[in-house]
Amino acid sequence: MKVAISIKSFFEQLTNNYFLLPIIGIFALFISCSEKSKNAKTYLIEAESALIDGNYALAKLKIDSIKELFPQSFDEINKGFELMQQVRMAENRRNIVYCDSILTVNNQIINKMLNSFTYVRDPQYQEFGDYVPKIYPLNTSFNQNGLRSAVNEKGQMYIESVFSGNTLQHNRIKVATKDGSFAESLSVTTDGLNYRFRTLNSTYEIVRFSGNNDNGVAKFIYTFKEESIILSFIGSKTTVITLPEIAKKAIVQSFELSTLLLDIEKLKYEKGRSEALIKYLESR
Repeated sequence: MKVAISIKSFFEQLTNNYFLLPIIGIFALFISCSEKSKNAKTYLIEAESALIDGNYALAKLKIDSIKELFPQSFDEINKGFELMQQVRMAENRRNIVYCDSILTVNNQIINKMLNSFTYVRDPQYQEFGDYVPKIYPLNTSFNQNGLRSAVNEKGQMYIESVFSGNTLQHNRIKVATKDGSFAESLSVTTDGLNYRFRTLNSTYEIVRFSGNNDNGVAKFIYTFKEESIILSFIGSKTTVITLPEIAKKAIVQSFELSTLLLDIEKLKYEKGRSEALIKYLESR
């Protein structure tokens, strides 16, 4: 209490002297800066602790807070910048370990799944080959109207509608269940994806739907794989059939393979991105 009274008395004496008021301001500013420096150091210590604990999000938050709350604490800001590099390095190393662990599991699953597919590639025209379901061999794909599917090496799935008989000039398909739920493709008019040819006995129309043109058709078939699905070929007129069970199973297999391959490609990208960031941080 004596110390407190002495300090209070000191300030009272100072305030009674007009010429000493600037000194009060300087003294108060000194105390304020010291307190800010102390708090900035506290944030830095907490960021270091979060880094050690592997809580990288918290560590980055604490470091960013130093710049926002204590813009004059230059030493702590600079140390925070150095610490942020360590956080990013550790975060990307952890990301690589995670990607490697998931890739190992996914590759084991892929190897089993590919037993149900035939790999087809024409080196003259294709950069990447296709995985075609064995359940629906290509040499029988023109024997009945319906759908066939395949997945390329990068995970991109496509569905082809095959229609033979009278000229229909179809460029869309629709799949529906008995309760009225449905998915309908977009129109495909691009040459090479929508083509027709004739034989001595019949006319064939084949339209390929992939990417945006699929418009959810493959996912719909996968979702309602246990139900009867009505397939409509839509062109100058519409022809409706029940989607053959074998075609449905092939599309389900293709959809599962596509989903897993796309996940693997995403993991490879994330791993490569982390490796590149680590090289960049090491070079600084």
